[in-house]
Amino acid sequence: MTRHWADFQYEIYLNGMSGKVPRLPTDLTRLEELAEHRLGPGPVGYVAGSAGDGGTARANRAALARHRIVPRMLRDVRERELTTEVFGRTLPAPLALAPVGVLSIMHPDAETAAARAAAAQGVPFVLSSASSTPLEQVAEAMGDAERWFQLYWGRDREVTRSFLARAKAAGFSVLVVTLDTPLLAWRPRDLDQAYLPFLHGVGTANYFTDPAFRAGLAKPVDEDPNAAVLHFLGLFGDAGHTWPDLGFLREHWAGPIVVKGVLHPDDARLAADAGMNGVVVSNHGGRQVAGSVAAADALPRVAEAVGDRLAVLFDSGVRTGDDVFKALALGARAVLLGRPYVYGLGLDGQAGVEHVIRCVLAEFDLTLALSGHATPATLTPAALTDTPV
Repeated sequence: MTRHWADFQYEIYLNGMSGKVPRLPTDLTRLEELAEHRLGPGPVGYVAGSAGDGGTARANRAALARHRIVPRMLRDVRERELTTEVFGRTLPAPLALAPVGVLSIMHPDAETAAARAAAAQGVPFVLSSASSTPLEQVAEAMGDAERWFQLYWGRDREVTRSFLARAKAAGFSVLVVTLDTPLLAWRPRDLDQAYLPFLHGVGTANYFTDPAFRAGLAKPVDEDPNAAVLHFLGLFGDAGHTWPDLGFLREHWAGPIVVKGVLHPDDARLAADAGMNGVVVSNHGGRQVAGSVAAADALPRVAEAVGDRLAVLFDSGVRTGDDVFKALALGARAVLLGRPYVYGLGLDGQAGVEHVIRCVLAEFDLTLALSGHATPATLTPAALTDTPV
């Protein structure tokens, strides 16, 4: 049955008849400021912060703002169909929740609450390997709902092999491999607070529960947690990986593999040549390379290079339904939403995440219709124009 996402606005208005207003703003660009006031500076800074002076994060927003929608009139948009096929899976809309680690710093229910929210709304949840909650526990909370596993590709092959086996056994269907974080970037908001959750054993749940990881410890985690943290830090990233190394992942994961952090069309071609199934055009929300190209500026060239060979997904800078519209028009098949849902989690738990999902998709549905489109499939660059910002 087709879901009418736009009906969320009428639900809100009808609730208003009895004096009830939304607990969180429906303008999702306001959530960061609200989180700044209500939550601690360390956690908020970790989520909101970016590399360097934050210029890449600002560029992400500016690039999306520069593309303006050109609405078309007198087209039949009474019935919209937002369902989208990605990796052979039919999604109710071209949206998934992006992998974000250490969610317990924002809310005690952490990844479990976000995963339940995604499951309730039918959108995929991408679990970070740096989660605060073991992947099996998140899978149990989701039931049969669509879930993908994000891998930080570290130095220990046995730990990587174990992660992939655990994820497959727990029903994660797609592997998302983050390529842009072999090292942590220079992030002043975290540095000024001297705040790195991993040093306190937060975001290490998948590692500390992993048999291959634990086999590398002299003592159990609970007997020497500091040694476990140091072991984690020693194997978390690997700046020596090259394209041929993807063969190891292909060998140990039978399902679709998506590489995340691709910004150059030649890298997208290398991913296709390596047997990958998709790419995520992303600069990690501006968190890794200060001065990086904006993700939305990189998207059209990547889509043109490999759109006929791979599923092209997108993240970085997405805050609203019209951002989703623009990303799809620029060549993305689907969009991963990050920071807004994390703010929603921090402010109102599972309900906050569901609110964010419903707001984004209601606004996207309405933007689609009011611009003369009944399905995302008709979106092309012709739906947009560039305007200097």
